[in-house]
Amino acid sequence: MIDFLKRTFDRLPISAENREIINLPNAISILRLCMIPVLFLLLLDPGLVMSLALAALFIVAALTDLLDGYIARRYQITTTMGKLLDPIADKLVVNTAMILMIPIGRIPAWIVAMIVIRDFAVDGMRSIASLEGVVIEASLLGKRKTLCQIHAVSALMIHYPLFGFGPNAHAVGMVILYIALFMTVISGVDYFLKFYQQVIKKRS
Repeated sequence: MIDFLKRTFDRLPISAENREIINLPNAISILRLCMIPVLFLLLLDPGLVMSLALAALFIVAALTDLLDGYIARRYQITTTMGKLLDPIADKLVVNTAMILMIPIGRIPAWIVAMIVIRDFAVDGMRSIASLEGVVIEASLLGKRKTLCQIHAVSALMIHYPLFGFGPNAHAVGMVILYIALFMTVISGVDYFLKFYQQVIKKRS
């Protein structure tokens, strides 16, 4: 299936110089961004069926992150554009979903604020470091934090009890969200320590 998609995309009339920007992994990342407007249906405070549909859409969007990375590595078409676009798409999808659940009471605003502020702070530190010629790689803890966020947001979007019994998805999502929050803080501290050691300390 992936080979078929790659061959089909390669047949598109795109000039060689534009392949740096318009390639299959980048197209998948852009498609992920296009899913964001649909998430605004959360503001309608949807029932079980709509909540399940939106959660399914969110999970598909999250899975495309794995797909575009796999394709880029397999066919060796990693580009500068892709390196910038992929993490931006990830954060926009996850953060948009969390922000949209605040008005309908499915997620505490203060948790969303802490996660978004941490993301901006880390991106800022990595940008400053890159200007100094230092690359602060994404940490394993940061990646696990993102994975926890995806699981938490998926459960919070479902919200209702599944199959009419057992704990509701909201309760499960909140437990995972607090784990994600803990990882968010710890990974943020880890990035700051790396920034201090590799950038600030070298200046002094």
